[in-house]
Amino acid sequence: MDLDRYRIAPERLRINVDPKILGFGTTEEIPFCEEIVGQDRAVAALRMGLEIESIGYNIYVTGPVGTGRTTTVKCLLAEAEKGKKVPDDKLYVNNFKDPDSPRLIRLPAGKGKEFKKDMEDFIEHLQKNIPLVFEGESYQKRRNRLVESFKEWSSKKTMDFEKKLEKEGFAIVQPTPFVRPEIVYKLGESLVKITDLIYAVEEGKISQEEYERIRGRYQELVEELNNIFKELRDKEKETREKLANMDREEVKPLLLDHIQEMKEKYKNEKISLYLDEVYESILNNLSLFREKKEEVPSVDPFLEYRVNLLVDNSEEKNAPVIFETSPTYKNLFGVIERVWDARGQWRTDFTKIKAGSLVKADGGFLVLNALDTLIEPGVWNTLKRTLRNRKVEIQNYDLYSLFYYSALKPEPIDIDVKVIMIGDPILYSLLATYDEDFKKVFKIRADFDWQMPFDEKMAKEYAKVIKAIIVKEGLLPFDNTGVSEIMNFGIRLAGRKNKISARFNVIADLLKEASYWAKKGGKDKVSAEDVKKAIEQRQFRSRLIEEKIQEMIDEGTLLIDTEGKVIGQVNGLSIYDTGEYAFGRPTRITARTAVGSQGIIDIEREAELSGKIHSKGVLILSGYLRYKYAQDHPLIISASICFEQSYSGVEGDSASSAELCCLLSALSGLPLRQDLAITGSVNQKGEIQPIGGVNEKIEGFFEVCKKRGLKGTEGVIIPERNIEDLMLKDEVISACREGKFHIYAVKTIDEAIEILTGVPAGEKDEKGNYPEGTVNYLVAKKLREYALKYKEFIGEEKPV
Repeated sequence: MDLDRYRIAPERLRINVDPKILGFGTTEEIPFCEEIVGQDRAVAALRMGLEIESIGYNIYVTGPVGTGRTTTVKCLLAEAEKGKKVPDDKLYVNNFKDPDSPRLIRLPAGKGKEFKKDMEDFIEHLQKNIPLVFEGESYQKRRNRLVESFKEWSSKKTMDFEKKLEKEGFAIVQPTPFVRPEIVYKLGESLVKITDLIYAVEEGKISQEEYERIRGRYQELVEELNNIFKELRDKEKETREKLANMDREEVKPLLLDHIQEMKEKYKNEKISLYLDEVYESILNNLSLFREKKEEVPSVDPFLEYRVNLLVDNSEEKNAPVIFETSPTYKNLFGVIERVWDARGQWRTDFTKIKAGSLVKADGGFLVLNALDTLIEPGVWNTLKRTLRNRKVEIQNYDLYSLFYYSALKPEPIDIDVKVIMIGDPILYSLLATYDEDFKKVFKIRADFDWQMPFDEKMAKEYAKVIKAIIVKEGLLPFDNTGVSEIMNFGIRLAGRKNKISARFNVIADLLKEASYWAKKGGKDKVSAEDVKKAIEQRQFRSRLIEEKIQEMIDEGTLLIDTEGKVIGQVNGLSIYDTGEYAFGRPTRITARTAVGSQGIIDIEREAELSGKIHSKGVLILSGYLRYKYAQDHPLIISASICFEQSYSGVEGDSASSAELCCLLSALSGLPLRQDLAITGSVNQKGEIQPIGGVNEKIEGFFEVCKKRGLKGTEGVIIPERNIEDLMLKDEVISACREGKFHIYAVKTIDEAIEILTGVPAGEKDEKGNYPEGTVNYLVAKKLREYALKYKEFIGEEKPV
């Protein structure tokens, strides 16, 4: 049988980037890339999202890790921030009318810092000068005159009343300093309380009539004393008010000059309102300033006059760009902090209000990681509400405090911020499907591709990106062979010869490791040899499991045949992925058939070791058999297919072509070559479809055959549509070039079965019959025999 028509020429097994097309000798000769390469779709979406100012045009950036999502966002934000003005400073001040609702003041950038300093200087000035005003000679004289006038008036009132009492035989006594004086009667040389005069009547010292007269007069005098005390209180209050007014008048000039100066300086309605309230508050609380404090108090006595500078943009030159790496509730939305005071209680005030990233990013951009944002308690719903309303309400939010609650409710802050959230496509799909508000606040999706089209122009641009990584990481320069080998790696990573990987995190790691090996070898430049060594060492570090499996194959623990022919047995190819490293290994697949109506039994599925895609692939086999062989009689078969010595589960449909070939062998009785392995999925029409991991699968079977000694017949059958994915190792290509190993490409299952059996598959003639002796003839014959035997077994009267 002529196999050359299926054999892939060695030159098609790999593409190698020619160092000459790069146009340089070493990376020192080229500029590094300052532009974004190969992500035109994502860049266009980002630019649109950044430029539209409407509500909801926030951006969700998707794509695999390492495709330059964050770097691209940084580059575009560096451009966008220059086109925006520096946002206002934000301050919170005391609300004297409602202290639980601090007032927000916005000032041009830098003015907030000035206003805070001006208020501190103002209060310090008052602390120093108000006591001096009250110590002044003029003030003291006026104050003393008022006080002395009150004392003279009250003394005269008291003395006149005492004289009146004395004339009428009464007197005033005051038992203790803090007890109100009372009127008593002079009986001889004794002072007797009115309540005790009844005893004098009993003793005959005074008559009953005299007692009644004295008692009546006493009540009149008590009423008069009460009136005097009322007059004294009113006079004292009047005097205190005069003193307070005098104090206010003395201090007003100190206040008015500074307050008017600040009003003129800032020309802000809210500041003017605030300063008016400060003015009234200070005049009503002059006692705070009268005496110089010797000791430092535990609580600032002038706290209500302080300014909380929430956001200071005095040092900013452009719009703010904040990358919030820890998007907790406090970090995003701010917090009202609390302190444990000297009385053992939690305390807070408006100066403890702290801004979060959303407020700090006002007027600019905030970048978040999507997953981090979603898993933080309380963050996602609050973020959506904030972006919808464009307002931040700073609240006390503490999941771990059950016994503390702050009554403070600061004035909400209007914000204009563009949020860029970076996440993976699966998370985007989940949010778009199950969260109805998501698309209202994230209207722009920027998708980053994991691969880029590769041609000579892209090769030169890619080299500039490599140069940028070299400069950033401080690596040795690469010569053109080293750069071309990096590109070869990138093409294999992309999985297609006309594509190159955009996963620059992986490329950067390889560049670092290649530079390390070059340094270790005493070189001043990195060549292809160093890149290849870095790749080999990466694989060596991660291939422990691969070597253990190979050992089991070598020792015969895992049964794999690489010579001879066997009926109903074939070498399938599977991929093992450890997360960091993927490798291919052959797996023995067997099939057994019998008369019956159970159809094709997937032993993996019955044992619950099969994934959904693999189960689908097996079900397709029944469709193929019906389409190909059961057009004029029922499909009567009971067949079992098994991945031998597979205990950890099977997923994917890339073995469906191997399973079908194995099944056709069991039905036809034709043995299959064991020196060949096959991979590829199959559809119900028998077409071989491309699969992933083709390079690793070929290399995995090659490794097994190499260990046993290549005899020149071994090889792998792959889908023809996978030819453009081939980027095989040099040793595999060398073996193919020397005729020691072969790679065959097929389009249909008929072509695959011909290679495996060495027997023509056979095409139907005009009557619908297959040529005698062909694979399809033998399979059709066997299935017809099964149908007849089944009919004979169950009886002609029973329906088949």
